[in-house]
Amino acid sequence: MTIAPAPARALRIGPIDLDVPVVLAPMAGITNTAFRRLCREYGAGLYVSEMITSRALVEHNDTTMRLIRHHESETPRSIQLYGVDPKTIAEAVRIIVAEDHADHIDLNFGCPVPKVTRKGGGAALPWKTSLFADIVDQAVKAAGALPLTVKMRKGIDPDHLTFLDAGRAAEDAGAAAVALHARTASEFYSGHADWSAIGELKQAVTSIPVLGNGDIWSADDAVRMMAETDCDGVVVGRGCLGRPWLFGDLAAAFGAESRPVDATLGFVANAFRRHAELLVDFFDDEDHGCRDIRKHVAWYFKGYPVGSDIRTGLATAQSLAHIDELLGQLDHDAPYPGADAEGQRGRAGRPKRPALPDKWLESREVAAETGEMLRGAEIENSGG
Repeated sequence: MTIAPAPARALRIGPIDLDVPVVLAPMAGITNTAFRRLCREYGAGLYVSEMITSRALVEHNDTTMRLIRHHESETPRSIQLYGVDPKTIAEAVRIIVAEDHADHIDLNFGCPVPKVTRKGGGAALPWKTSLFADIVDQAVKAAGALPLTVKMRKGIDPDHLTFLDAGRAAEDAGAAAVALHARTASEFYSGHADWSAIGELKQAVTSIPVLGNGDIWSADDAVRMMAETDCDGVVVGRGCLGRPWLFGDLAAAFGAESRPVDATLGFVANAFRRHAELLVDFFDDEDHGCRDIRKHVAWYFKGYPVGSDIRTGLATAQSLAHIDELLGQLDHDAPYPGADAEGQRGRAGRPKRPALPDKWLESREVAAETGEMLRGAEIENSGG
C-alpha cells in the first residue's frame, strides 16, 4: 500500500482541534463504541456515533441511551442526530448538553434510505429550505458552546440539487462545519462520487470548514480529494469497513505520527480478533458480540487466502474461543494481496428513483397538511 505524502494538515471544528483532518462517518450498525475504539487505536481524528433518532433520545429509549454512551478512552465524543422536527431535535440537543453526552453533535441530512426519504427525512429534507434552516438554527442555539455540524448529500436527484443552498443556510445558522457526500439520494452509493461538487461547496461556504465524503478507499484518495477540491477535511465511511487501520494510513498521510502497517494476514486476523473482543465488551454479552462481528468477515478478509470453510466458521462463530481456533488455522505470514484487497467495500446499490412524500417536489416550502407526515419520519429505533 502506497501512501502519498501531503503537507501536515489539522482541522478545527468550533473549539475542537484535530491533529488530522479526518472524520469517521456514521454508519448504522457499524460505528458503535467498539468500532470507534478500534479505529482510534490505529489513527487520529473525530469518530462519530451511528445515527441517533432525536425523538428516541428525548424519550430516553433504552437502546438509544446505550448507543450514545462513549468509552472513557473516547475523546472528543461525537454523536450524530437524525430528525425532522425542529423542536424535537433542539430538545435532543439540550439533553446531550445538559447530561454531558458529547463534545460535538452532527445532524444527518444525507440518509437515502426509502423508509426515511418517503416521509421527508434524510436527504429529502433540505429540499424544504425553511424547515432545514429552522432545524439547524434551533439545534445550534440549543447546542450553545458545543460545535454542531451538518452532513448532507448533493440533493434528491440531478434535477433537484440542494447542497449549495443548504450549505449557505447552515453557515448562516451558525453551524461549525458542513460535510458533503458527493452523491444524490437517487444514486444511493452507486457510481462515482462527484468530487467537483465538494469544490463548488467550498467556494460557496467560506467561513466554516467544508468536509468531503465519497469514494475514499485509501489515504491516497483522501489526499487527492483535498488537493482537487480544496476541502478542509475528509469524512471516511465504507472505505474503513474491515480496515480500521486506514485511519493510521490517513494520519501518516497528513503528517501525524503513525506506525506503518504491514497488513499481512496475521495482522488482519489480530485486528478482527480485537474487534470481536471490543464488541463483546460493548454488548456485555459474548454471544451477541460474536454474532455482530459476523457481518465484518468478508470486509476484513477481502482478497486474502482464507478458505470458504474458515470464512463460514467465522460467520457462524458463537464464542471468542471458536474465533481463536479458526484464526489459528490461517497462514499469518501471507502478505498483503494488493489490488485484490483494495477498492469498494460495502453495498453500492443501484441508482433508483427516490421514495418521496406525495407532491414533495412541487414546492420548497412545507405545506400545512404535511406536518403530521413529517413527524412519522422519526423512525423508532436509533442506529439506522
